[in-house]
Amino acid sequence: MIVTSMALGGIECTPRPHAPYVPPSLESTAVAPPPAEGPLAPPVGEPVADDPSIPPAPTALDEEAPAPDDPPLAHPEATPAYRYARLDRVACLAELTRRRVPHVQVSEARGVLIPIRFAGPLHGVTFRGIVPAKQRATSPYEIVDCRLALAMDDFSQLLEQHHIVEVVHFSMYRPPSSRGWPAGKIGSRHSGALALDAGLFRKSDGSTLSVEKDFHGRIGAKTCGPKTGPSPATPEALELRDIICTTGAKHTFNLELTPNFNKPHYNHFHLEVTANVKWFIVH
Repeated sequence: MIVTSMALGGIECTPRPHAPYVPPSLESTAVAPPPAEGPLAPPVGEPVADDPSIPPAPTALDEEAPAPDDPPLAHPEATPAYRYARLDRVACLAELTRRRVPHVQVSEARGVLIPIRFAGPLHGVTFRGIVPAKQRATSPYEIVDCRLALAMDDFSQLLEQHHIVEVVHFSMYRPPSSRGWPAGKIGSRHSGALALDAGLFRKSDGSTLSVEKDFHGRIGAKTCGPKTGPSPATPEALELRDIICTTGAKHTFNLELTPNFNKPHYNHFHLEVTANVKWFIVH
């Protein structure tokens, strides 16, 4: 595990705990219908109801977070994740446009500060969820906050070097329930569309890197650094490890969790941009 943190005003910034849901298998064909688009209100004539298939947002008491065990970065403000997390709507959208990231803005998504959808590949890499293709253009699961989109644009440049052309994810945005969610409240992690759960990486030759089948880790084991690595060290496992550790070294995301973290992450990488922090975790 690689962890960095930094004190602010005498208060130590410690990572918030993370308790993701256990997503279905990528091979599963039983995908629940997604809730509707916009402010998550169904079309006229359909009953209004929260989608029970959407897991609740994680809370601070669900699970202990990894404990810091490495020195903090000397200048965390210079990292991509820190800079992206601090952007406002105007600045973030301007950066997306400058980079020519194909996207469309979403008028409203509960809990999301700057909701967008990708309108094409990033550096030749398509990010898509497991909902049927005909539903992706309106599925809330395909909504992403602009700040995470910038990190994913960086991530896709690394994936391009590995000849990866598609990433299949379990979720980016999980709409919080309308019950008890204050108007205007901005979410974090999946409730704020600031986290990507990537499960499968498809290469240009048709081969795949499956986190579930190819990572070959062990719960509690360090993911990156000296004397770490998969067992067995298959080519697929080594490539997945290289992807996650190189990304961690670049500080593209604040939080990277792998199957080494806990059982709920047995089949995906959780990659997250976190606002208002100066720590970085790879586990």
